[in-house]
Amino acid sequence: MLSADAAGGARLTAVNGRAEALDLQIGDRLADARARAGTYVQVRDADPDADADALRRLALWGLRYTPLSSPWPEDMGGDGFFLDVTGASHLFGGEMALLKDLARRLSQFGLDARCALAETPGAAWALSRFHHGLPVILIPGEEKQALSPLPIEALRIDGETSATLRRLGFKTVGTLIDRPRAPFAARFDGKLLTRLDQALGRAAEPLGFIMPPALYHARRQLLEPVSHQDAIVAIMARLMRDLVPELTRDGMGVRHLRLDLFRVDGVVASLDLGLARPSRDPAHVTKLAALKLDRLASDIDAGFGFETLTLSATQVEPMTARQESLLDRIDDHDTSEREAMLIDSLMHRLGEDRVRRLVARASHIPEQAGGIVLAAQVQTPSQQKPHTGPRPFLLLPKPEAAEVLSLLPEGPPRRFRWRGVMRNAVQADGPERIAGEWWRDRQGEPDLTRDYYVVEDEIGHRFWLYREGVQDRETDPPRWFVHGFFA
Repeated sequence: MLSADAAGGARLTAVNGRAEALDLQIGDRLADARARAGTYVQVRDADPDADADALRRLALWGLRYTPLSSPWPEDMGGDGFFLDVTGASHLFGGEMALLKDLARRLSQFGLDARCALAETPGAAWALSRFHHGLPVILIPGEEKQALSPLPIEALRIDGETSATLRRLGFKTVGTLIDRPRAPFAARFDGKLLTRLDQALGRAAEPLGFIMPPALYHARRQLLEPVSHQDAIVAIMARLMRDLVPELTRDGMGVRHLRLDLFRVDGVVASLDLGLARPSRDPAHVTKLAALKLDRLASDIDAGFGFETLTLSATQVEPMTARQESLLDRIDDHDTSEREAMLIDSLMHRLGEDRVRRLVARASHIPEQAGGIVLAAQVQTPSQQKPHTGPRPFLLLPKPEAAEVLSLLPEGPPRRFRWRGVMRNAVQADGPERIAGEWWRDRQGEPDLTRDYYVVEDEIGHRFWLYREGVQDRETDPPRWFVHGFFA
């Protein structure tokens, strides 16, 4: 048995079959249980965090039946999970075959499962808890008849509410269903009537699924478990081919995939695949899976083998249809597609956090017009127009101050000192004026106008200098900076 501290002393939170035979129940005080059972009582401290983690792993295992699995929250007992098997039961030979397979596999894990299937989560919970002839399948529309003989606790209400209802003579769900609702709404909080309506299908009940619902999903249940990487990759290719018809029909391509590997002993391993651009090419996706499996081979333990594999497209984007060319040439589309395939290969071989790329940003300020980001974060190629003026091969991380001598206040540099070295300007091209971005908040400091010059010194080095501030309007005197180098 398990116990936890509570008001009035420690109480039982879980009991086994032998404890139930001694008439010990969850919620009994530990002192009373010891008094009734004597030396037969063996008690361990409850660990709610470990229980929640185990339930989460069990709900994750339930994804082998359907992409929609939701653990029961604590106020429902926290000892079970919901599966939304809509559209999935036919894959297992029908609803009853699915329930029997679920109960059989759970029993192999040492778990005594109580399985019920109904149109609403509330009815399924009540039947699994209190119906005697399990597994049971409730025909839609018969919720009222099926729930009526069940005890009032089948409505998933707290102990205080159920105790009060029993004192008032309401011991079964049927005694509440046809009663006027106003007295119950006045006496109890709204949860009582809400639970009743949810169980009967009069009110919706959203579930918190353990994984986001997959947009596209494919599944393979194997006759014999597999553990070799080549076999996993081959099955992955078939799963991807299963997704292609639906993706093509909807004009979509996958950007993120999740491959779930279900071991014979109930352990689930997951493999996430991200793509640089939408794709529905099975060969390309399979290659990425093989690369990632190579990199994570030591982290994935096949145990006695994987018996079920599922592939879920968790993020998709539209793919523009195009006519394949009869000419063997490389156009812009082919170039960007090959670039994306290269990025995908590098990400899955090296890791997504190690592959970066340059991106353009909507800014006129040179140091803010580009950046380096993770390649996986780039959604679409930048459409920013190229700059009209020359741009240096090397841009300093931060502009560095320089002392400049010019013949006119707004003229080009003739001599300048930078990093302690005086240089003569033999040629200067410019200026290219870049106005400050007044619409952006720079922490109260406005951007000043910049006049950029390409300056060549006497030994052929070409610098990119700018004068900050318009004379007598923005600053006096203006300041000069070296920002980059051309050669």
